[in-house]
Amino acid sequence: MKLIILRKTCSGRDGSQRGVALLIVLWVMVILMASSLSFALLARTEALSTWAQRLRTQTSYLAKAGVERGVAEIFRRYSAANTGQQGEDDVWRIDGTPYEIKMGDGGARIQIYDEAGKISLAALTDSTAVVLRNLLVNMKMSPADADGIVDSILDWKDADDLHRLHGAESEYYLSQPNPYQPRNADFETLEELLLVKGMTREILYGSEKRKGLINFLTIRNDSELININTAPREVLEAIPGLDEGAVNQIMEFRKTLEIKDEETAKGLIGAGYEQAASYLTTNASVSTVLTIESTGFKDNNVQVIFPVRATVAIVGAGEYRYVSFCSPAEMQP
Repeated sequence: MKLIILRKTCSGRDGSQRGVALLIVLWVMVILMASSLSFALLARTEALSTWAQRLRTQTSYLAKAGVERGVAEIFRRYSAANTGQQGEDDVWRIDGTPYEIKMGDGGARIQIYDEAGKISLAALTDSTAVVLRNLLVNMKMSPADADGIVDSILDWKDADDLHRLHGAESEYYLSQPNPYQPRNADFETLEELLLVKGMTREILYGSEKRKGLINFLTIRNDSELININTAPREVLEAIPGLDEGAVNQIMEFRKTLEIKDEETAKGLIGAGYEQAASYLTTNASVSTVLTIESTGFKDNNVQVIFPVRATVAIVGAGEYRYVSFCSPAEMQP
């Protein structure tokens, strides 16, 4: 009897199938890992977004609380003036001096500006525009560019369509890619200046190196005269007749006292008084419209701030109304 042994031979087909299966498993694992990573990143992003929004909300309330504190300090200042305590150290000044208050694990940095201490766009004329021109030149702008902005501002607000030497009227604005007409009336907001020929966001809002023009202009005061007691240093330095020495004396004097009469002003200014007097006033009663800039912050390692700018008008004893309230406000970086 003959024994026949049958042998099973292995072809490459089974090995190929196992290789394909392994590749499929590996691809599934890669897809699952990518999905897990994507989900983890999405969850982390959502968590960070929620955390940032929480901080933003908290700092916004801190900033608004700072505005209310600023209003209270304005009335306390008026009360101190009426009782002869104006020079007390704890009375807040209204010339942009910064103050900081703490609230829990955060707080607010507050500055109060008297609108009567700024250059009035409403009262700006060809004869008074020299202060604005000087201010722009002091901000490191060329005299030609400064002339262009000043003339364009005057052209924007006057009723005619005749442009000044360096200014612009309808012909210029209608030739822009998105044409528009000049207002031919007083400015309604300071931000409207961005529509004026030559004005840029950096000039208006400033940069890390310098303050913006918006800090020194107002539309809330109709007087051509600037309050010597509350004008920022930059505005005082732009007034004809005031040299650095006179400005330093004014700033030092008003740390404790107000300049209430012409004789005091003349003694501080010196030889340039006659020239400067036509641009200045010592009348403290004009300080009825004030702007409060409040920046809320948290005490942590993350730079999270929320700026608010509010302008208030004093309408009576203990009474006021908001003229404008910008939240958040675009301020100097």
